[in-house]
Amino acid sequence: MDSMGMIVVLLVAIALIIFLTIRVKVHAFVSLLLACLFIGFATNMNLLDILKSVEKGIGGFLGMLAPILALGAIVGKMMEISGGAERLARTMIRVMGKRNTHWAMMVVGYICGIPVFFQVGIVLLMPLLFCVAIEAGMSLVMIGIPMIIGLLTVHCIVPPHPAATAVAVGLKADIGKVILYGLIVGLPAAMIAGPVFGKLVGSKFTLNPPEHMLKKEPTPEEQLPGFGVTLLTILFPLVLMISKTVFEFSLGKEHPLMGYINFVGSPVMALLLAVFLAYWTLGLNRGMNMEKLQKFSETAIGPMAAILLVIGASGAFNQVLMDSGIGGAIKSVLTSWHINPLILAWCVAAVMRFAVGGATIAMITAVGLVNPVLPMYPGVDPALVAVAIGAGAIGFSHVNDPGFWFVKEYFGMQMGDLFKTYTLSTTIASVLGLVTLLIFSQFVG
Repeated sequence: MDSMGMIVVLLVAIALIIFLTIRVKVHAFVSLLLACLFIGFATNMNLLDILKSVEKGIGGFLGMLAPILALGAIVGKMMEISGGAERLARTMIRVMGKRNTHWAMMVVGYICGIPVFFQVGIVLLMPLLFCVAIEAGMSLVMIGIPMIIGLLTVHCIVPPHPAATAVAVGLKADIGKVILYGLIVGLPAAMIAGPVFGKLVGSKFTLNPPEHMLKKEPTPEEQLPGFGVTLLTILFPLVLMISKTVFEFSLGKEHPLMGYINFVGSPVMALLLAVFLAYWTLGLNRGMNMEKLQKFSETAIGPMAAILLVIGASGAFNQVLMDSGIGGAIKSVLTSWHINPLILAWCVAAVMRFAVGGATIAMITAVGLVNPVLPMYPGVDPALVAVAIGAGAIGFSHVNDPGFWFVKEYFGMQMGDLFKTYTLSTTIASVLGLVTLLIFSQFVG
């Protein structure tokens, strides 16, 4: 089969995934596996080779990811049950002033989004949002958009979030670099698409949130953890992973200390240490016992199963692309375009995000399409490519995105108004993320 025939098979496989997940409502895990089988049959792969590719892809992706995601989920759960998010918001608003509440909520969303999932962050912060808006006398939209964009931006581009971590692993990028680059690139995008855009449109739209959200009373001050200890717990694993990268730059890879630094700064060890820190600072030190912490950990890890399955199936899809020969066809077609690899990665992720809906599946599928091209650009840091994919997946959220409906439910907005606020703000953040990345890459590339 020639290259164009391979590309046609790929396009049909992607269309199959979209059709099965959106129209037929088949779980993404099953849809991706069916797409793997379709590619194998269509390209005349040996039947046993198809199975071997699927097994290799799932195992290769999940081998490192499973412990990272489970440990990250525990840290996020500890922040959720301790009231850490509320503490961060109160302190930031007190420091920045009520007039800058929209900026404070963006910062809170940006920080809280590091250890928790996008949907969990919304559940955590929405009741607080309404209390803050009433107290500050500001539009719910003006404050809500910055918070949502802060959460979504780090969700897509900063490990240890599942998709961002999977992209880093799939591209064989340094996770410390991905975290550092992602935080730097994501912040300007979140600032413009959040507080600045939110202030422009805040007075033009209204929210109709569920009644139970408006009735939540603020948690008494004495029941909340301290600001410093909360911030330390959230940022601790990121500091360890980024420090590994910084020490590698300054000392060199062959320095005798790098063996110890690499061990402590590895994602699994950094998050394991962060779990123990969270157990103490947000749990044991505040009167909880290990039995309670065990139950909280179990409830945190449980929901990870579905996400891990989808990521594993995406790894299988990527492996089948390579083993079937489609990877080589993608390489020959895309390299003939002579396009900047960062722009290419962003475009692929953005198109998949618009087509498939969910950011996670869009990002991991994008890895399989971009990976074959990277050997043609040996000077490009895979960490920059990982951030480009994450930035592409931030935008273009619409009706096929589960997160879109989640925001609609909590905001209580009309569909048209949600497009003009949430969808537009995500797209602004995505485009600005690419622009900032291209500028940033001139200094570190």
